[in-house]
Amino acid sequence: MRRRILLVDDEVAVLLTLKAVLEISGFDVDTAASAREGVSKLHTREYQMLITDMRMEHDVAGVEVMRAARAAAYHPAVALLTAFPVAEEDWQEMGADRLLVKPMHTRILLQQIEDLIASHERKLTEMGIAVGQLALEAASEKKKTPSKRAAKSTPAKKNVKKVVAKKHAAKPKKKIMQEKKSSVKKTAKSSGRRRVR
Repeated sequence: MRRRILLVDDEVAVLLTLKAVLEISGFDVDTAASAREGVSKLHTREYQMLITDMRMEHDVAGVEVMRAARAAAYHPAVALLTAFPVAEEDWQEMGADRLLVKPMHTRILLQQIEDLIASHERKLTEMGIAVGQLALEAASEKKKTPSKRAAKSTPAKKNVKKVVAKKHAAKPKKKIMQEKKSSVKKTAKSSGRRRVR
């Protein structure tokens, strides 16, 4: 399965360049040109990683996107992409796992993204959290299982009742048929006797 990344930046040139680089490297990439659009996409799809700019609609718009990523059930890795270096304790407090300073050499950027995704997945595994799609599928299967069983058991019970009802209904018909046959035989015998006489 191709790993999916969400890029959030209000600079279209940055979005298109990064998207092209990441897709050539085997990633599935979605883009958002604002924090609001980024938050919306985080709610509608699952991503292994979020890369967001800080300054968009306002100076700390990226923080809103990172908070939404942290609240997501699928636990994506989070990278803050900025042209303005930020102290490590600051970007970690904001919710980022990594700081990416632009512009950056493509090879270094790709290596940092690969390293971050790998270390983030290890961390989730150590914490006992299922990674990515598996977590969502497992959760949805648990929710579906009881309803499926209930759905399966209900028709089965109905079918059993129908079979039992048919058996009970079939008995009187057999008796009626037997009675008809015996009456036909008696009639045939009596008519045969009359002819012989």
